[in-house]
Amino acid sequence: MADKRDYYETLGIGRDATDEDIKKAYRKSALRYHPDKNPGDKEAEEKFKKVNEAYEILSDPEKRRRYDLFGHGMGANGGFEGFGGFGAGGFGDVFEDIFEDFFGAGTKRKRRAERGADLRYNLEISFEEAAFGIETKINIPRMDTCSACNGTGAKSSTKLSICSTCKGNGQIRFQQGFFTLSRTCTHCNGEGRIISDPCDKCHGRKRTRRERTLSLKVPPGVETGSRLKLAEEGEAGINGGPHGDLYVVITVRDHPFFVREGNDVLCDVPVSFVKAALGGKIEVPTLTGKMSLNVPPGTQPGKMLRIKGKGIADVRGYGIGDEVVKIMVEIPKKLTPKQKELLEEYAKTFGEEVDAGNSGFFDKVKNMFE
Repeated sequence: MADKRDYYETLGIGRDATDEDIKKAYRKSALRYHPDKNPGDKEAEEKFKKVNEAYEILSDPEKRRRYDLFGHGMGANGGFEGFGGFGAGGFGDVFEDIFEDFFGAGTKRKRRAERGADLRYNLEISFEEAAFGIETKINIPRMDTCSACNGTGAKSSTKLSICSTCKGNGQIRFQQGFFTLSRTCTHCNGEGRIISDPCDKCHGRKRTRRERTLSLKVPPGVETGSRLKLAEEGEAGINGGPHGDLYVVITVRDHPFFVREGNDVLCDVPVSFVKAALGGKIEVPTLTGKMSLNVPPGTQPGKMLRIKGKGIADVRGYGIGDEVVKIMVEIPKKLTPKQKELLEEYAKTFGEEVDAGNSGFFDKVKNMFE
């Protein structure tokens, strides 16, 4: 026991190494010293055994704990197991990776059930539909399990037989040095079964493309970029695997005069300069129709007036936004002689000379610096 090298040193790691660090270090060393890469090299073979012994101890939490406490020597009934089979201690997954490196992608376990692919569907809706929600139908082309053969790929059950090469295991076992290895059966491609007469509909591929119509409920409050997930409405899996998911990605069309800002709706509303000055009622559009809004006297251009609860519902259910009306004061471009006369009279009440331009402003600026 005394001449045994420290297991952490054997794998080239520190005592604070994580489980993933241990696995990576073991895999690297095992590949380096594997007998198949070093035929006839006794020193490499001995190092390979020590690497495996170190990994068997350090990959097991309880064995590692005892090793950290007692080292190679153990208390009563505390001895480590010797280097044995690869079923215990986490060897299975690591050795599967190593054998794939030696023998290529063909060295795998029997083909497993595969989950179907996820799908994306782009849905364009109006501003109002995004605000209030909508129920609609969408047509989704996807790969589905073949209805003619129920996903077997064969014309009938009598046309599907056990592979005579691997006896239905999907793998062939063989001896390599002092290891017994497995690799995918090339006769059945790991399926374990042979299709003697493929299905006429899917031609042995087990799936066919067809269009599926789905009912979709778009909740109020969605906006451009929102994604709705429809579980298991993607493509069908293979070998009994589950369907993938469908993701509906929303695009909201622009509105002629509404703009969304969070859950609020912004709207520019023109107001005459007389009503802006004197105040009064105006009619404004909302998502639910027109309504009356009071404009206070002396309202300036750009003034924001808020209408509570006339915005968009929060998609997570946290209330409803407001409508924010921005006042755009309209200046008349053409005046009748009478209107012009009245405005000039109005200007005189403020001591303003209309024909003087803005000379008064520059006079005031000049006086500031005298």
